[in-house]
Amino acid sequence: MKLDKIPQLQHINSNNFFLLAGPCAIESEEMALRIAEKVMEITNKLKIPYVFKGSFKKANRSRIDSFTGIGDEKALKILKKVSETFKVPTVTDIHEVSDAAMAAEYVDILQIPAFLVRQTDLVVAAANTGKVVNLKKGQFMSPESMKHAVTKVTDCNNDQVMITDRGTMFGYQDMIVDFRGIPTMREYAPTVLDVTHSLQQPNQTSGVTGGRPDMIETIARAGIVNNVDGLFIETHFDPANAKSDGANMLDLKYLEKLLTNLTAIRKTVNSL
Repeated sequence: MKLDKIPQLQHINSNNFFLLAGPCAIESEEMALRIAEKVMEITNKLKIPYVFKGSFKKANRSRIDSFTGIGDEKALKILKKVSETFKVPTVTDIHEVSDAAMAAEYVDILQIPAFLVRQTDLVVAAANTGKVVNLKKGQFMSPESMKHAVTKVTDCNNDQVMITDRGTMFGYQDMIVDFRGIPTMREYAPTVLDVTHSLQQPNQTSGVTGGRPDMIETIARAGIVNNVDGLFIETHFDPANAKSDGANMLDLKYLEKLLTNLTAIRKTVNSL
């Protein structure tokens, strides 16, 4: 299975990995363009195919007073501007059936959040847009069960589908990545490792999710060694003041060093 609709992803069976990266949520046009410009500079230098990531809204929040977005259409227009400015594809997550057609007007990839990946109507609505569909593996699901989520997309005559592993619940307040799942899920569709979300520490008593950004390189290295097709990394120039998921995002100033190390590891793995 190949993701032929997006040039940056057509190399799926080559020796490289691609990158989905950007802020957790679109906070403003200035922040989105600033992050996209810096990541583009790095990925162009390292020859890493790049897709800009940004949520146009955040529907899954622990508390009612948590940041959910700046307005759906406003955020989607910012995603489109990022795409047009830097000639880069974009991905955003959708939460309701009505979101699919709306978001498809602005972005290249529709992402199904992990908590919603079993929602058939939502998955089918995304598939029926003809866009690439990125299925986040549920924290509560086995790698093998993702075969059925992929089939829901392909049964809609859309074979442009990929899987992203964002870890599995370990107790109430931690996530783990079972790297045995990567080769399993790659049998069903190109597979991405969501490095930063897999380091979340959810369900904190404060109602604000925690995280372990100090472990980002550890998880990313393991993913590259185990031949993931792509990496998913949320990054921000000021994580401490990000409006969503700041606790587990990568500070943008560390991205180049991380990706430099990862490309060197992939090159070594490919030479074995």
